[in-house]
Amino acid sequence: MKGTNLGEFEEIVMLTIASLSQQAYSVTICDEIERITGRSVKLGVVHSVLNRLESKGMIGSHLGDPTAERGGRRKRFFEVSNTGKAALIAAKSQRDQLWNSIPDVVFNGLK
Repeated sequence: MKGTNLGEFEEIVMLTIASLSQQAYSVTICDEIERITGRSVKLGVVHSVLNRLESKGMIGSHLGDPTAERGGRRKRFFEVSNTGKAALIAAKSQRDQLWNSIPDVVFNGLK
């Protein structure tokens, strides 16, 4: 799949969007990445990646309803597109092939 290679952080963002399902907006994406990876994530960096992934057609977005706690502002929710799903499946397949090709003695049965 030419042109659908994902960087590590792009893959993490897309997997996070998929795992959050209907609640994937920038703040929850940051919080979940930090919770799972232990990495501190800046909101601006996530916004940049979300914009890039959307321009590549890997994700889509829509605006939710205005909320009082946000002063009437609406949240932008994200979802993985079919192109993005195919890219994630390809990335997983490549990783699985690499993991499966490692001899057991390398990790002494720990993998």
